[in-house]
Amino acid sequence: MVNVVASTPGLFPLPDRAKTELSDLKGHQKSDLVDGDEGADVSAVYDRARTELIERQQAAGLDRIVEGQLRWDDMLAHPLTVHDNVETRGIVRYYDNNNFYREPVVTGELTESGDMAADLASVGSVDGLQAIVPGPYSLAELATDEYYGDSGEFLAAVADFLVGEIESFPAVDTLFVLEPSLVEAPPADGRNAAVSEAIDAVAGATDADVVVHTYFGALPEKVHAHLLDADIDAVGYDFVTDHEDSLYNINEYGTKDDIALGIVDGQNTRVEKAATIKDRIRWVQENTPAAEFETVYATANSGLFYLPVNRFEEKLDALADAAAVEEVHAYND
Repeated sequence: MVNVVASTPGLFPLPDRAKTELSDLKGHQKSDLVDGDEGADVSAVYDRARTELIERQQAAGLDRIVEGQLRWDDMLAHPLTVHDNVETRGIVRYYDNNNFYREPVVTGELTESGDMAADLASVGSVDGLQAIVPGPYSLAELATDEYYGDSGEFLAAVADFLVGEIESFPAVDTLFVLEPSLVEAPPADGRNAAVSEAIDAVAGATDADVVVHTYFGALPEKVHAHLLDADIDAVGYDFVTDHEDSLYNINEYGTKDDIALGIVDGQNTRVEKAATIKDRIRWVQENTPAAEFETVYATANSGLFYLPVNRFEEKLDALADAAAVEEVHAYND
């Protein structure tokens, strides 16, 4: 019987009340409030909002709970934008959409900062805790290097930086490594092996199950094949944006024993019904006859920060309902 796990890739929308409180406290643009050196009052707002969202995930019945990445206004670039040896410069478009982040320019050694670990530690004891990190390739692609001077060395340095961060994490059950750049800006043929090695290094920093979640389309064939060389537990596929090519990759090249299915749209306000989500899981199972998955992570295809809070919460409920134990038995017997 397949174990269906309801999860998310994190990157939650900041609740409206928290936005108002932050604006009242500082009178600044929101991006000015996430520079890694917030005052006690600002930190308290984030702490309260984080607690509320953890409780909301638990109320929905999700199997994996994330801290929400509420401070990540620069989204995947956040771990660098708050680093002492990184300068934030102009505003850059985030892939091919209308979201933006401050360009992180690396001007010194990428030493451990502890920023992500501190957010995770603030969660306390939670069953099914899941950590979220940007993948080394995506983080390197979103940044500008003015220190290392070589793309291969820079990628390795970013991977080492993430390893140091992850080694400081409290115990977690699952680590989601978000790698949309593998789809949006895939590595040239000569870099595929180095990217796989960087991801492998990041995965080796934890004893948790590691999911490398890709989105905004399907992986190119060579990138997918090299990704499978990394010692990870599962690859995440975007079945919202490109289900046919994602299915082709699995059937043509195989995949890991576990899989993450991006089957809820993280950018569209239309809320999928639990029955629809179950049907999509079943469709993947029926159309991958050679695969016998041990665990299926039912998740959103991308981060959820695009959504209004009410729609975001409804999608949490739908994911949890779709993975309910009694329903798993119903379509896996």
